[in-house]
Amino acid sequence: MKKTCAHFVLFLMSVFLNKNAYTKNEKANTNFIDYIGYSNCIKLENKNTRVILGPHCGGRILEYSWKGQNTIYLDPAHDGWVYHADKPIIDPSGGRFDIGPESIIPKHPKLWLGKWTAEIIDSHSARLISTEDEVTGTQLTREFQLDKLSSRLICKQIIKNVSNETKTFCHWGRTFAVGEGICLIPLTQNSRFPEKYIMYGPGPVMNYRPEDPNIRIRDGMLEIIGTPKRPKLGMDAYTGWFCYLMKNDLMFIKRYPTYPNRVYNEMAALTISIWYYKDKVCELEPIGPMETILPGQSASFTEEWWIIPYEFPSQRTEVNLERVKQAVNLELK
Repeated sequence: MKKTCAHFVLFLMSVFLNKNAYTKNEKANTNFIDYIGYSNCIKLENKNTRVILGPHCGGRILEYSWKGQNTIYLDPAHDGWVYHADKPIIDPSGGRFDIGPESIIPKHPKLWLGKWTAEIIDSHSARLISTEDEVTGTQLTREFQLDKLSSRLICKQIIKNVSNETKTFCHWGRTFAVGEGICLIPLTQNSRFPEKYIMYGPGPVMNYRPEDPNIRIRDGMLEIIGTPKRPKLGMDAYTGWFCYLMKNDLMFIKRYPTYPNRVYNEMAALTISIWYYKDKVCELEPIGPMETILPGQSASFTEEWWIIPYEFPSQRTEVNLERVKQAVNLELK
């Protein structure tokens, strides 16, 4: 009996020690670091994936990498840049988020470019918080949670109405991914657009009958296989995910909720926008529905991200769409 009790005590001590070791290891995965000219960025990390959050210029993701390969496009000219009202404005690179509608929301540099607050929540979670913005009457909070084992990153944006008036805004994801990739968007039936997408330009024109050799539809998938004639595109698909194949043999997946029975208040009622600029950058933009937010109330929208290894096709016109769907479904299940 004494021997059994001694074994049990040793077992409990082992569990306690292992638990403490695990906890210490977990805590080490989230901390503050210096990065591209900024101090006190937050690092979230597991075995293969690293996320760097920057609060200095609009609350951005500066790195989302798989085994050291960053999927996020960063312009080195922006390293260490901070906003001052009396200096020229930049359009920052990185994993950006915003609120819309794009063409009617007033300019809001405090949200888009200003300094935010960074907080660590726990071993794999953090948040970025804006100041209150008198122009839009909002305060934004972005919460990020990296899975302990996989590349899954949950990105939640909360829009709080800090004014005395009811506000109508929408979520607008504006992630800059590295350029020269292939964007694949599964389509749904009953698109309002004859070609299943629109192309912006020249100027304020929204072309609903575009013709472009680098954009095609095949097996229910819209493929952007190269630089289009004009960079900004819009879709109204409700499938709730799309992916981007990159030349560094990675696939960037985004999943997000869609609401076919709700109002989308971008001018063309888009659920997705893609900005494919030459061979430099591709902006991956889920768009949320219109949120009517009463004073003191909040609305939120959540994007889920994954990075997985995926061999870039030797010929851009020969993407194996069935293989892509299978790879995506394995992550989304």
